[in-house]
Amino acid sequence: MDIHRCRFVPYTPSTINALAFSHPSTLATTGKGPIDLRLAIGRANGDIEIWNPLKGAWYQEIVLRGGRDRSTEGLTWTQDPSEVDKNGYRSPGKLRLFSIGYSTAVTEWNIASGKPIRHSAGNYGEIWCMAAQPKAAGPGKSASIVKNDKDEDTGNQTQNIAVGCADGAIILFDTSDDDLRFVRVLARPSKKKSRVLSITFQNRHTIVAGHADSTIRVYDTRNSRQIQNLTLGAGPKGGPKEILVWSVKCMNDETIVSGDSTGTLSFWDGKNHTLLQRIQSHEADILEVAVSADGQSVFSGGMDRRTTLYRRVEGGGSGGRVRWAKVTHQRMHRHDVKAMAIFETKNMRLDTAPILVPIKKFGLENHRALSYLPQHPILKSVPRKRLMMSWWDCEVSIWIFPRHASTQMGEESIASADLSSDGKMLAVSTTAQVKLFRLSPKLGTYKTQKLEGPSELIKLGAKLIQFSPDMRWLAAIRADDSIQLYRINDTRTPRKVPQILTGAVNLKRLDRFSTIRKTQLESLGNYNRCIIRLAFSADSRILVVADMSGYLDTWVLEGHEDLSQQEEPKASAVKASNSSSDESSDDESDEEKHPAVVFGQHWIRNPSASLIIKLPTAPLILTFRPSSNQSKAALTNGNVGVHPTRHTPHPHSHDLPNGEDRLFVLTAENQMYEFNILSGKISDWSRRNPSSALPRKFRDLRDRAMGAVWDVQRQNERIWLYGVNWLWMFDLSRDLPSLDEGSPEPPTVNVGSSNTQLKRKWENSHDDVLSARPRHDTGAGSKVKNLEIGLGLNVATKVRKIKGPEAAGGQLLSFDQEQSPASDEEAGYSLITGSTLVDFRRGGRRQDEEDEDEDEESDHENLPNSNAVNGGAPINGDAPANNDTRITKRSTKDRPSHWHTFKYRPILGIVPLGDETDDETEDGAGEGVSGGIEVALVERPLWDLDLPPQYYGNQEWNT
Repeated sequence: MDIHRCRFVPYTPSTINALAFSHPSTLATTGKGPIDLRLAIGRANGDIEIWNPLKGAWYQEIVLRGGRDRSTEGLTWTQDPSEVDKNGYRSPGKLRLFSIGYSTAVTEWNIASGKPIRHSAGNYGEIWCMAAQPKAAGPGKSASIVKNDKDEDTGNQTQNIAVGCADGAIILFDTSDDDLRFVRVLARPSKKKSRVLSITFQNRHTIVAGHADSTIRVYDTRNSRQIQNLTLGAGPKGGPKEILVWSVKCMNDETIVSGDSTGTLSFWDGKNHTLLQRIQSHEADILEVAVSADGQSVFSGGMDRRTTLYRRVEGGGSGGRVRWAKVTHQRMHRHDVKAMAIFETKNMRLDTAPILVPIKKFGLENHRALSYLPQHPILKSVPRKRLMMSWWDCEVSIWIFPRHASTQMGEESIASADLSSDGKMLAVSTTAQVKLFRLSPKLGTYKTQKLEGPSELIKLGAKLIQFSPDMRWLAAIRADDSIQLYRINDTRTPRKVPQILTGAVNLKRLDRFSTIRKTQLESLGNYNRCIIRLAFSADSRILVVADMSGYLDTWVLEGHEDLSQQEEPKASAVKASNSSSDESSDDESDEEKHPAVVFGQHWIRNPSASLIIKLPTAPLILTFRPSSNQSKAALTNGNVGVHPTRHTPHPHSHDLPNGEDRLFVLTAENQMYEFNILSGKISDWSRRNPSSALPRKFRDLRDRAMGAVWDVQRQNERIWLYGVNWLWMFDLSRDLPSLDEGSPEPPTVNVGSSNTQLKRKWENSHDDVLSARPRHDTGAGSKVKNLEIGLGLNVATKVRKIKGPEAAGGQLLSFDQEQSPASDEEAGYSLITGSTLVDFRRGGRRQDEEDEDEDEESDHENLPNSNAVNGGAPINGDAPANNDTRITKRSTKDRPSHWHTFKYRPILGIVPLGDETDDETEDGAGEGVSGGIEVALVERPLWDLDLPPQYYGNQEWNT
């Protein structure tokens, strides 16, 4: 494969302003949180990203798009009270997401459709901060708490929202009855109009607010009474007189923690409102504070890029009072630490890239930086025309190597975009509309011309849009997850303007009834049924969509194209296609019996659709194998296989497609499957190579996959997968090596023995093994080696187990040794786990398989720009921007079944270039040069990003 390293795409990720977990962290929470736990990330361009922790395998599910001159400055979740039906079944309440951003409005979002539901605004200043009321402990306790409340009904368990404004006002909103209503003004604007910079709930009826006038004010939400006014004093000498209280948080014992502009962390007694302790821990402003669920740890982050950990010390002060001590600090960010969110053992601190650090194992595990690039690549290409398109925010850029062509900008942020395979049409969709453009070459560049389309396509918008490979169909996924297909006329005539026929073909998904943890998933509503991936087969006669829960829905194009039938499909009403639809089965069967026929063809549900299994997690890669067979030409003189009758004046064929139907799927847990869609079965290659047979390094990848590129030239069957910092190749014409063996067991070392060399040797090797992701880790970084663990943490990592009365019978055990799973759910999901069954499906172990395994490492040494380490993974070396990297051609017998590299990072996307003849005609493509495809690999290093100046403290230099 020939790689063009491209760094000229000026994509700049937007800064992160807000974080919010969907569930609060409590001491009763076990494991790694509920199954419907989500993290919302708000960025400066108005986008809101929804992340799924997935028990440590973090990945980005969807993005709620913003727009021009929009920003997300605050986020919060609420959950409606649970309901009990007539059968006694208790269903959890619905999760709701709210945001603010440089305006006087609070916005509620529909996370399933990606659109705002409602806004609530009033005659007050710009909203600077927001907080949600804690959940009620229970119906009985909630009623006792609010029995004296004059404005709220007894037993009300809904969560209100409080916002702080720039003019000093504090407003309370009610979220009951699935609405957002103004309740009352808790604090009216003062003469000084001191801004409310931070706000939090101490309990269900007490609010603590930090102001810009060196004060912290406490209010009662039931009667709008100010309970107390806490003063921080005057500012430092030579600085501003007023101290800005950037963050306030409350612990479970109602202790108030505040961080201010002097870099001081303050602890206040929540009952008598007196100052307990001050710690000067930062050289600049503390912008955010986070507290653990048990109240034993506090984190702070600020402009000096420090993340500081504090621990509770019992009896450290006079009189045995509880004191707090600074334990350590780390610089894990390149810019200000502006936002934090915490859940159980998860702690996140962000600038432009999310960083994940565990609380209980702080210092024992490395921190992990999540990708700041989109999970779904924002790149498309037309290989035959050597065109590449990229989009972000409100603009689309089209690149022709090596020159930049044009830019079109609109008001809404782009949700999806695609180029037709001939490079003549461009489709761009937002949540509000769809725009179509015609591309035509002119003087070495390309000019764009806006095309007209059906009003039902243009005005409704789409969150996913894609052309079929044969350029005859345009698929659009609406905000309500309805699926529509539009027929495109023949675009192969050079001077003919492409046209999209009026009327859409509406496809319906199968009704799904989830039986796994139904009670917990109900809080997300239809969110788990959101369509996230779309794929056409190579002959454009099979369509597959995948949703968040792992279901695959498939349709096939029946019949042969007959241009003599000029009838267009009749437009039908767009109907929601999720499982909560109330439509009758009679209407559905009637639509299936009389599908819309377009030029002798019509889309029907795949007869084997119900046989396709549900994926264990959401799919990230959904792609069909390319087909070498060329598509058949359209019938211009009618379909000779059918004849018109009195009842069927326009007959059409019912032949099903017979082309390539193998679908490759990669899930969020790095599980790999391949399906024969027409038969509804797993392919032979996937049966012989289950996910458990994948290389250990691939299964332990922490960053999720972003895209895939096929290499089927010269009889290759390779697929190239890539993430933000890795590139992996699998040869699907060969079986994977045998299943990996487990980690080495620790040797038994007697305590009284003087031979400790074996023990130390195992410890060093065990650290290397644990540097990869263990089975039951926190989901953050890998384990810190024993020699690198910082002092002062007072955390034990080993224990000596004594067998018998004598000390010589002791055995050294490690806390980090992998344990057997407690349940099938924790053990994970795989279709095949037994190595014996795998060998049986492969036809028995070959005679020469052991020899090939021994020679595999030496085979990788021929790969350029790398050092063969652990199966040929090149991890060293770099190359200048925009240079070509070629992989040496090798014989079929000696080539490996997989290969990987980590030299490209961070990867924004990879798109193919050229066609099948490029490899033969390109200069220098002689002997010893790769016979694979040519691709453009776009990198966006962090040092290339245009960020505002950062703070440098004493004795800090910019290296």
